[in-house]
Amino acid sequence: MERSAPVQASLWSARMVEWSLMAGVILVLALVFARKVQVVQGQSELAAVQSTLGALRTALIFEHLQKSTLGQGPSVVGTQRNPFELLGRLPANYRGEISRASASSAPPGSWLFDRDCVCVGYVPLYPKWFDSPSGNTVAWYRVSGTSGPLQLLAEEAYVWQDQALN
Repeated sequence: MERSAPVQASLWSARMVEWSLMAGVILVLALVFARKVQVVQGQSELAAVQSTLGALRTALIFEHLQKSTLGQGPSVVGTQRNPFELLGRLPANYRGEISRASASSAPPGSWLFDRDCVCVGYVPLYPKWFDSPSGNTVAWYRVSGTSGPLQLLAEEAYVWQDQALN
């Protein structure tokens, strides 16, 4: 019986090592999965931002074409209304007209419009993926143009997950 006790203890010890290794592998897999989920969330936010910018740009072109066919003059930046008003349906995360100074208090993932500079702003939901040369935490797009349709132009060379966000 004395011999069976050491064998049973070493068997129990080997079993603990196996379970510890299994737990370690599962932990590593869970961490890798969580990281990949974050990357995909960042990519989906980038796609949503690009989609909204595309919708706003398309709405500005439609407005220009409508005014051109009706014989009204070209759009003027100074009298330009909020470009979100041109959309058939406002984005769910549109927070309205907020000044540039107050933009940082907007909740993450919010779109806003600053009437003073005639700018559209976006506050990133996942700011770790957003890079601004000036360190600004909001992506600003100025509504501008003199002839032809108005344009949404990025104020800086924004980067999102190593992709240009313009």
